[in-house]
Amino acid sequence: MAKNDNATLVVGSGNFFTAPVGTEMPESLSSAPAAPWEAVGHTSLEDIFSFSSEGGEATTLGTLQSKSLRTTYSPRTESFALTINQFDRRSLRLYYGANAPLLPNGTLGIPQSPEPTECAFLAIFVDGSSAFGLYTARCEIFRGDDVAVADAESLVGLPLNIKPLIFSTNEHTYEITPLGGIAATTATAGTPGTYGPAGADLPVGLAAMTGVVTASPTSLWTVGQYVLLDDGSQVHWNGTAWAEGAAPA
Repeated sequence: MAKNDNATLVVGSGNFFTAPVGTEMPESLSSAPAAPWEAVGHTSLEDIFSFSSEGGEATTLGTLQSKSLRTTYSPRTESFALTINQFDRRSLRLYYGANAPLLPNGTLGIPQSPEPTECAFLAIFVDGSSAFGLYTARCEIFRGDDVAVADAESLVGLPLNIKPLIFSTNEHTYEITPLGGIAATTATAGTPGTYGPAGADLPVGLAAMTGVVTASPTSLWTVGQYVLLDDGSQVHWNGTAWAEGAAPA
């Protein structure tokens, strides 16, 4: 893997947003997303964001002839954490439970059987002109650690835990945006062929190549020639358009 200075990340600023379950990720992360996305508000400068996971334990399977024949892994679950520095009604419900009732005197009741807030979640971290995004179409937000009032000079925070969940027919629980990508503009025939410029990312699909990637040569590729897509499938140039698979006989 080549060095890519543009793929590094130093967080200069960031914001977190929630929306109803299933709300799509914004096309652009360069500005605050439009409704129904809503900013979480002030969050900790010291404990910005963290990832944790559990599961994924390895089990080695063997036979009498091969003691280490295969390895299987248990499912892995992941979660994120952030600390919100606001004690308004919405923030308190993220921490204490979505079912915390507003009482007649204006206080918020703390339920004995709290229910997590289920929503879509978006984190945007800005590094100069680059933006790194993390998105889940469905998650549960609930209290993380206990609240601690350490001194009289620091902002008190509500530690939150965000657990991404499967949404609809997805096979993933959350998405992140790669940094420093180089778009392919040319594809040279081969077995497999190569993309240009040097270090270019593999196109995500056939549609992503149409009108974007120029074939070399521009005539029908020789039998068996192709270039790879990001999912491992093959495409070739048929003389007029990109087509699935290697060039046929």
